[in-house]
Amino acid sequence: MAIQFHPEQGTILICDFKGFVPPEMVKRRPVIVISPRLRHRGKLCAIVPLSTTPPAPIAPYNYKLHIDPVLPSPYDAKFHWVKADMIYTVSFDRLFLLFDGKDACGKRIYDNRIIDKDDLIKIQQCLLHGLGLTSLTDFL
Repeated sequence: MAIQFHPEQGTILICDFKGFVPPEMVKRRPVIVISPRLRHRGKLCAIVPLSTTPPAPIAPYNYKLHIDPVLPSPYDAKFHWVKADMIYTVSFDRLFLLFDGKDACGKRIYDNRIIDKDDLIKIQQCLLHGLGLTSLTDFL
């Protein structure tokens, strides 16, 4: 089920990029919410995708994010690469909580994961690099 609320900055979710066209993202993958909740902008959220494949070459807009404990399967890698050159604003209808199985009663269990502030600041620096605004990274 898609999310019904604007998640906190730094929240890790799953985004379904179905309908996009390569070289855009085209499959389900983890993402990090980078936008705060903005009034009068309902059901939209800015995100950056994560990948387990290291970029070649590694650029200033890439960040190696250590995730401990790992995310639920199939996204259970120790490291994910932030692709901060690929910023998307998407509908909540594309965003899902991380599903981590069911409890003994059959109720769904969700992994509500928010990265720490230091990682978020590093990702914001990467975002500026990805937008060609490198000179602004000194202000973070």
